[in-house]
Amino acid sequence: MFTLRRPLAPGDPKAERERIRRALAWPLYGIGILVVIQSLQALVGGVLSRLGIMPRDGVGALGILTSPLVHGSWGHLMANVPALWVLAILSLYGFPRATRTAVPLIWLLGGLGVWLFARESFHIGASGLTHGLMFFAVVIGIRRRDAPSIALAIVVLFLYGSMIWGVLPSSPGVSFEAHLFGAVIGALCGWFLYRRDPFPVYRRYDWEDEQNPEDDPREY
Repeated sequence: MFTLRRPLAPGDPKAERERIRRALAWPLYGIGILVVIQSLQALVGGVLSRLGIMPRDGVGALGILTSPLVHGSWGHLMANVPALWVLAILSLYGFPRATRTAVPLIWLLGGLGVWLFARESFHIGASGLTHGLMFFAVVIGIRRRDAPSIALAIVVLFLYGSMIWGVLPSSPGVSFEAHLFGAVIGALCGWFLYRRDPFPVYRRYDWEDEQNPEDDPREY
């Protein structure tokens, strides 16, 4: 059973350790769920592709909830896990409150976009969520414009900037639509949720307020 905890005061070493712990733990729980589902799928000897999104189909709309949990193979899962894990950690560490709101929005609204506009095929996998987190981290960093946020956005771009090309059609077997709508919703979340987390408080030292008489513009 999980319980909600009150946020700790910014700058408190205990708060920093707890922030790191949560940023590491929650993505690990999510990856664990994906691995368990893929293991069960391997045990029953089938592919749960029908739990994906089938666009404009009533039953296929259920895939909006389930499609990120299902992958076509271990290779498909492993292609998503590293980026998903790293991006989730960075986002939760840098912007914990905004990320907790952005993830369900990317999941549900990105899936809705696929259901409304994508090609008629089952769309499965967590890559839409991965692209959403990448665009979210970059846009919110640019929007906030404080040094830690900008640094995090640069790190994300350096590691996963090539994912930008994933929103374009490539292979028939790749759901670029999931990438595209995940990215759009992620970017919108970054743009509108940038105030959800407190901005860094910069300490001003006494010596910064002391003015050198020689630099006083009133004296000539």
